[in-house]
This record gives sequence, C-alpha cells and structure tokens, in this order.
Amino acid sequence: MSDTNDSGETHFGRGEASGQPRIIPKSANEALRPEQVPEPPSRRRSRKARSQIVIFLNFVMTVVVFATIIGIGIFYYGVKSYEEPGPLAANTNFIVRSGAGTNEIAANLERNDIISDSRVFRLLSRIYLDGETLKAGEYEIKAGASMREIVELLKSGKSILYSVSVPEGLTVKQVFKRLSDDPVLEGDLPAELPAEGSLMPDTYKFSRGTKRADILQQMAAAQKALIDQIWERRDDNLPIETREEFVTLASIVEKETGKADERPRVASVFLNRLEKGMRLQSDPTIVYGLFGGDGKPSDRPIFQSDLEKQTPYNTYIIKGLPPTPIANPGRAALEAVANPSRTGDLYFVADGTGGHVFAETLDEHNQNVRRWRKMEAEKAAEAAKEAGAAGAE
Repeated sequence: MSDTNDSGETHFGRGEASGQPRIIPKSANEALRPEQVPEPPSRRRSRKARSQIVIFLNFVMTVVVFATIIGIGIFYYGVKSYEEPGPLAANTNFIVRSGAGTNEIAANLERNDIISDSRVFRLLSRIYLDGETLKAGEYEIKAGASMREIVELLKSGKSILYSVSVPEGLTVKQVFKRLSDDPVLEGDLPAELPAEGSLMPDTYKFSRGTKRADILQQMAAAQKALIDQIWERRDDNLPIETREEFVTLASIVEKETGKADERPRVASVFLNRLEKGMRLQSDPTIVYGLFGGDGKPSDRPIFQSDLEKQTPYNTYIIKGLPPTPIANPGRAALEAVANPSRTGDLYFVADGTGGHVFAETLDEHNQNVRRWRKMEAEKAAEAAKEAGAAGAE
C-alpha cells in the first residue's frame, strides 16, 4: 500500500497502526559507508592471554639470565678458591683412612685448617676427579697448598713411606719382635711362626695403615723367590742335595761372619768338611741349640761345657747339618754357599780384627788359635790397665 501526502511524496511501509517497524531512508553517503562490525568477544580474550604468556616468559628469561650470572659468579669464585694457595701455614701430615669418601676428607681438611671451604673442595673435586678416587694413606701436605694440589697428591697415592729394616742373621722370632715393636704397622702377626730361614732380610717400605701380616707375607715371598733363583745357579758339585740343606748351611755361614768378602771362603770350609765327613763344629749352631730363636744374651759367653751339651743343633757332636736353619740368611750368604771359593781350607779362627784366618791343616790352625788367644790376652790386659788408671783418677 502506498500513501501520498499533500506534497506528493510517497512513503512505503507498513503503517504504524500495524505495529511493523518503519524503514527510515538513508542518504547516499550513509548508504555507501561500510558498517562497523564489532570484534567477537573470544578474539579479545585470546590477545589478552597471549599478552600474559609473553609477560611470564619475559619473567622466566630474566630469572634464568639472573641465575646464570649468579652461577657464573659462584663458579668463578669456586674455581679461584680451588686454585689459589690455601690457609695452611706450615707443612703437616694428613691421614686419609681406608674407605673415606670425598665428603669426609673435605670436612677433615677444613677442620684441620688445610683448606678454607669444604663445599668448594667437595664439589670441584668430584668434577676434577672424573670418577677417580682419593687413596688412603698418610700424606705430607705443603704449606699453602691449593685444593687442586691437595687433590693431585691424594689421587696419586704418594703417601709418606716408613720403613722397617730386618738385618741378615736374625731368627724368625727376632723378626716377629721387630715387626711387633714397629709403632706404625698395624694388625697382629700369625700365632704360628713360619719356618726358620724363610724370611728375606731387607728394608721394607710401607705407608701408614699397612698390616704387619702384609710385610711378613712380602718377606716370605721374596725369600722363596731368592732361594729358587740362586739354587738354580748353584755349583753342580755341591755336597748338598736339597734347598732346605742349602738354606741351613747359608744360615750358618751368615752367623759365622759379617764380612761379605769372607763368606765364600767360610762356605768353602764347611763344604769341604761335609765332603770329608768331618763335623762342622760351628759355635752359632751351639747357641741356637741352647737359646733357640731368642738368641744368646749379649753378656752370656759360650762355655766349654756348652760344647758338650746334647742338642740337635750341636755340630760339635752331631755329624752333618743341623735339622733346620739357625737364622734367616741374606743374598750374600746364599750366593756364597751356591758358588763357594775353591780352597782346601778346613779351619778358620778369628784374627782379632773382625775377620778370620784360614788353614788347611790342624797344625796350622792350632798356630792361628794360639796367636788369636795371645792377642785376646793382650787386649784384656790393656783394658784392665786402662780401667785401673781411670779408677785411680
């Protein structure tokens, strides 16, 4: 329906009476202008969320950068402390017990004012060691040693070495006493003594914490190897048949003389006697028969009556060798028996100067004995004279 007003304009649309909305005409400019479309609510929320994530990431990055700077600073401080001289004012000994870990070692070092910070030592040492371990022992740490130098020392195992000396000619029982009296060695010795002559005389080095039984084991192994080695290179014409006899005679030679250059000749005397079926007549065998492994007291002389006492070791009575060695012989005595001097000597006696004079016949030997007794008498007289003069003053 259309209505025409008085001016002649025509309006299209439903009448107001019908309740329908009226169409309001727009100008040409308004009709061509694009309408503003509102953003969907969901898109506005997405941008806001992205903004919050960016803020969070920026925060995280800031924290990471800050933490990295702090970490680098701490690491630099740790490395500097690890490398610089430590607080130790004077050389000292430090003991790392067997089984001690890095934590315990670090704490003990700090407690003894050897390092300044156990945490730095503990953390950087684990990196520096790279799976290696610090070895037990007693170490001498130099004054001002850095943590790194200390780790190098403990890692190397170059601990302080002590030593125990076992001279030639000691009995097994005397060796046991020497090991037992050593203040650094640890642990007990076996209740049962090893065979006489089975321990090698030598100087044995060890670190703190070493067991006495370990040193004893070394001595036994070394003596066995030495005996086997020398026995294989022996003179084929020796009148001894077994290693046991070989060691027994070497022990007698060891006790008869302390001069290395005399041993081959002393060995020759005893080997010549064995070949001829003569008794050895060695004073040290008498002493072992009387006192065993304890040895003769220094103030106890050998009496004439001792030569007649019945013991398995009295070579003035028994023929041949005694049943066991009488001491632990060293290399020189073993070598002397294995390859003795080639002589016709059957006797020897002290010459008064620490050595011996040798003889092939009994008459010659008796002359040497008389000469020795005269020298001894003169020495005794001179000593008494000096003692009297000292008393008069």
